[in-house]
Amino acid sequence: MNLAHTTVLLWVWGSLQAFEIVEKENIFQRTPCPAFLMFDNAAYLADMSFELPCHCKPEEVSAVVWYYQKHLGSSHTKVLTDFDGRVLTEESQVRAGSDMLVRFSIRMFSLLVFRAQPEDSGLYFCGTRKGDYFYAYDVDVQSGEGMVATFKDQGQEPFADEHHGSLHIFTTFWEWTPCDRCGVRGEQWRIGLCYLQSPGLSPRYRKTLPEVVSCGSQAVPRKLRAQAREHTPELLVQSCVVPCEKKVHEGVMAILSYVSKVGSRPWLPQVPIQFHQQRLGHGLIISCPGARPEHAVAWDKDRQYFYRTQYLRGVNRSMRVFIDHGNHLHIRFTQLSDRGIYYCWRQGVRVAGLRLSVMSRGRYRASFSDPETRSAVELTLVGYLFITAVFVTIHLCRCCCYLFRCCPNFSP
Repeated sequence: MNLAHTTVLLWVWGSLQAFEIVEKENIFQRTPCPAFLMFDNAAYLADMSFELPCHCKPEEVSAVVWYYQKHLGSSHTKVLTDFDGRVLTEESQVRAGSDMLVRFSIRMFSLLVFRAQPEDSGLYFCGTRKGDYFYAYDVDVQSGEGMVATFKDQGQEPFADEHHGSLHIFTTFWEWTPCDRCGVRGEQWRIGLCYLQSPGLSPRYRKTLPEVVSCGSQAVPRKLRAQAREHTPELLVQSCVVPCEKKVHEGVMAILSYVSKVGSRPWLPQVPIQFHQQRLGHGLIISCPGARPEHAVAWDKDRQYFYRTQYLRGVNRSMRVFIDHGNHLHIRFTQLSDRGIYYCWRQGVRVAGLRLSVMSRGRYRASFSDPETRSAVELTLVGYLFITAVFVTIHLCRCCCYLFRCCPNFSP
């Protein structure tokens, strides 16, 4: 009986394993690959990270390779693959301005591109090493340089739609972010990207709505794309107030909190705080840990709140302290009054702090990685070249005058 029971159990377990393997292999059978390759349109804002899933592939293909082309039929194609010893890229290790070949990763057949730039716009193909394509995307990464901010509390309204004959240009807004602060007045915003509607679009590109694609899509003819170039992305901002979630202190944590308030113990910060020393007169850019451009991020200095209605980049050109569209806090020409603790809020929760101290004197080791050092070297070289050019010009003029004086006069 024991042997028979064991045999039955092993047979049932093997059947379950086989069923599980079949289910895993049949995932890609739900979405059959199209007979004619189509392109899914997707639009993002610069510095965002996006994921392109490979929705279909043949069952015999166990690994995929992604390809990138700037334009359809281009002779120059980039091969994006994590094979042959390439280490998977982490978003925290990606630097702004890096080439796309070091800003991507492939996980579970999906392509991840970190901190995308407008130069990354183009066509992305999911296929094999032999060059067989299964699925494709038409990606439009729109620049945030000319982004216009609209503040609802001040009665401002977003851009009106543009109509040029049969061409309709408009802004499509994403969902509102959560309130960036809790317990006090905060802000929330939504990002709007440029889209257009026209009957003359290429039918090879899939559209969410009939004849509607993003303004930088490859489906848009060059003439129409030039007309939509002036319609920049938008940022819609409004005020909000939400309560903070109460944290229950139990046991030892409650006792430590009480003792710290009494004063028998030193001050304990509620969030991790990093210390930084900055030289007087130099610039500083502070990033919020784990934050992305689409996240709700807020900045405070001690008890001073930096609201976007006053500190967003572009609101006032003479601002020395401002927040850019990537949620970074900029301090230009650091002053002694900038000393303090700068707190960072992410998705309505205070997550980190930076205690900034400003050094008025002291030795500073110059480095070419410092932008101010590079600027000083460039100015010095430009001045040296200018002085050299003036020196050479003066001597050439003197030589010409000397030659004209020494040459005989053949006039009658």
